[in-house]
Amino acid sequence: MAAYTKSYRETVLARIQRNDKYARALFAEACSAILEGEPSIGLSMLRDLIHAKITFKKLAEDTEIGEKSLHKMLGQNGNPTITSLGKILLAIEGNLGITPKVKA
Repeated sequence: MAAYTKSYRETVLARIQRNDKYARALFAEACSAILEGEPSIGLSMLRDLIHAKITFKKLAEDTEIGEKSLHKMLGQNGNPTITSLGKILLAIEGNLGITPKVKA
């Protein structure tokens, strides 16, 4: 019998696309993961968010960083500079219509 289940990634991407509140929460979690010393987890969440809501092409236009460079920076072994990461986060915020609130 054929399986009728979606992969985890497909499920997450579909939820991001249809639920703006979920997309904003995922962005917040990605930022928290990066700040708490788990950059690979945070970058993975950002990748999913970009694939579902923005596209790497649009992000490249918004950040003035090459599309291939963005893929490398946000890849599994990515290591973006703080300047590049700042540009990426600002562009995602703008595309999602987010105004961040920072708590110390």
